[in-house]
Amino acid sequence: MPRIIIVDRTLQEDTWETLPRDAALPDSGNVIAPLETWRHVRESARARSGAVGVWLAPDDDPAGIAPDVERLPVIAVQFPQFADGRGYSTARLLRARHGFRGQLRAFGEVLRDQLFYLERVGFNAFALKEGRNVADALAAFADFSEAYQASALAPEPPYRRRTTAAGA
Repeated sequence: MPRIIIVDRTLQEDTWETLPRDAALPDSGNVIAPLETWRHVRESARARSGAVGVWLAPDDDPAGIAPDVERLPVIAVQFPQFADGRGYSTARLLRARHGFRGQLRAFGEVLRDQLFYLERVGFNAFALKEGRNVADALAAFADFSEAYQASALAPEPPYRRRTTAAGA
């Protein structure tokens, strides 16, 4: 049975298979391959049946896939434990510096309390672990009505947005 994920604040069935490290790339199907696998199959991946995305571990440098961001349909960022915040920086770099516009997915130890903040740095998809309450997870996006800081979602802080709107 496919897992349920949240994409753009809606529930969807997961049509992607996330490959473990050192797994061979299957001949067909949509897969998210580890960075090392992607480096080995980058050119041959175009000939296979199904799309190929990349997942980054916390210590992977997103600059390593910067030349490929336009052709990648999905980039997933692993959170091996909830206290590891390096994925937030990875997402922000992928969106702001490298211009990635596709699906940016958080997976691993992603908790309900993190969803609002993960979305603010650029994530738009969240692979929930089995047993997580998806209705409760969706409610996390409404925990705060406004955020003061600029983000990937709103590059200007509220006081600048208000000033711009008043001048228009």
